[in-house]
Amino acid sequence: MPNKISLTNNYPDITKSDEYYNRALGLIPSVTQTLAKGPGQWVKGIAPKYLVKGKGSHVWDPDGNEYIDYMMGVGPISLGYSYPKVDDAIKKQLEDGITFSLMHPLEVEVAELIRDIIPNAEAVRFSKTGADVTSAAIRLARAYTGKNKILCCGYHGWHDWYIAVTARNLGIPEAVRAISFTFSYNDIESVRRAIDNDVAAVILEPVVFEEPKNNFLQDLRQLCEEKNVVLIFDEMWTGFRMAIGGAQEYFGIIPDLATYSKAVANGMPISILTGKRKIMDLADDAIFFYTTFGGEALSLAAAKATIEELIDKNVPSCLDKQGKKLKNGYNSIAKELGIDYSKVVGYNWRSLATFDLKGGDPLIQKSLMLQEMIKRGVLWQGFFNMSYSHSDEDVNYTLEALEESLAVLKKAVGENKLKETLRGQPVQPVFRKVDNFNMKPLEK
Repeated sequence: MPNKISLTNNYPDITKSDEYYNRALGLIPSVTQTLAKGPGQWVKGIAPKYLVKGKGSHVWDPDGNEYIDYMMGVGPISLGYSYPKVDDAIKKQLEDGITFSLMHPLEVEVAELIRDIIPNAEAVRFSKTGADVTSAAIRLARAYTGKNKILCCGYHGWHDWYIAVTARNLGIPEAVRAISFTFSYNDIESVRRAIDNDVAAVILEPVVFEEPKNNFLQDLRQLCEEKNVVLIFDEMWTGFRMAIGGAQEYFGIIPDLATYSKAVANGMPISILTGKRKIMDLADDAIFFYTTFGGEALSLAAAKATIEELIDKNVPSCLDKQGKKLKNGYNSIAKELGIDYSKVVGYNWRSLATFDLKGGDPLIQKSLMLQEMIKRGVLWQGFFNMSYSHSDEDVNYTLEALEESLAVLKKAVGENKLKETLRGQPVQPVFRKVDNFNMKPLEK
């Protein structure tokens, strides 16, 4: 019988998941379209590899096993799976059509909504993925400044200008690698040293898990103005979650350009570029940024319904409230158990469990926690990506599952049997690591 949400579960039967996986081998390179969803980021042999249904904060795999989900589609599910108001908007639009031969009025209606929410949104453009709009922002910055080099901090998609700074840069021309560089978060001097006369843009995730310190974002805004560098906020995660207007509303700092996706349409594919008119005007006829599906109506209908619901229900406040219970609860349990090698860090709406060498190999520690949470019906990758559908019942149960799982971890660490307690293959290192921090010398 498939597992339900229970502390007494056996490890789930994932026979059908494995059947799909075996069919994908040799057919789909890396077997996944999204790295974070692939089997390398889960305990292979224990975790399901596919999901077929979602409702609220719960999901089901092909074998019928049920889980409370804290990945939420790796970010896009802000309200919850199969959320009625959003689904109804999609169904209503579907009756009239999906993609048309001319523009659709929803393009105007959603752009107006965005203008009223996002502080820097003097102009708005739509596309489909986060990489689309971050790359468009880079092109605009280069066109506006007449300069070439890019400084980045965080994860910004799969396009050449960003992947040039990672370890997976095979296939990226050397000329592109020569003009993309990184800097350290919360280190304004690393940015100052890296900027020369050919830097067009500084792009960063305003926050990931670490909070800005010593007025870092304010100083970065001022530095970019002094150096005639376009400041771009990549708000894929912070947008509509940290605040309705994202990090720029939360911190009161206005970037020149900003990019959004994930939370804005509750799972439908759409991305948004906002910015100051003086730069965005170049998208009229100076640069080329057009896509066939940028005005696709189902996603726009979903975005409109989602934004209205985010505002009406004050969703960021709810994410903060429920996420705080999990973050503080985890840390309290770890302290009570005498575990000093694992804690949860970050903001309440999206926090991360960290593991350090005091408990042994951090990846094995993390893998064991993922394994034990899967057994108890919680799909958890070390992150708490909160949605509006995460109920008090979900949170209370998750804390019980965490208490049991952390006890298993403590026992394994205490007996020096981490690897022996792990029943599957451990998770692989996270892709976010990049190589050449602070490698851009100041031009003489």
